[in-house]
Amino acid sequence: MELIQQLTQGLNIKEEQAEGGAGLIFKMAQEKLGDGEFAQVANAIPGITSLIGAAPQGGAGVAGAIGGLAGAMGGGGQIANIAALAGGFSQLGLNPGMATKFIPIILSFVQSQGGDGVKNILANVLK
Repeated sequence: MELIQQLTQGLNIKEEQAEGGAGLIFKMAQEKLGDGEFAQVANAIPGITSLIGAAPQGGAGVAGAIGGLAGAMGGGGQIANIAALAGGFSQLGLNPGMATKFIPIILSFVQSQGGDGVKNILANVLK
């Protein structure tokens, strides 16, 4: 898959890490977007379901709570999202800060596949 190739080469990580990290980001988007908006994103990205399936399980509950805490403490937006992704990235053997490196690559890929509209839907969730 082209996105996974871009992530592995651009970030010098293993394929499983790229799949899991992208899956975590798409899973978070799926949880935050309405069905209609997520369908637009999903239609633009071949294999998104398998990527979401590759995301570490169990990260969302604890990480969601951490993200909620960060949001409640005034660190809303991207800080809360990065906190929410941190647990899953740790499970993949990646530094939690890597989430910030995944996002621009994923947004660029989504833009190339689905155009500005789809990219903007995803960007609004990730900022």
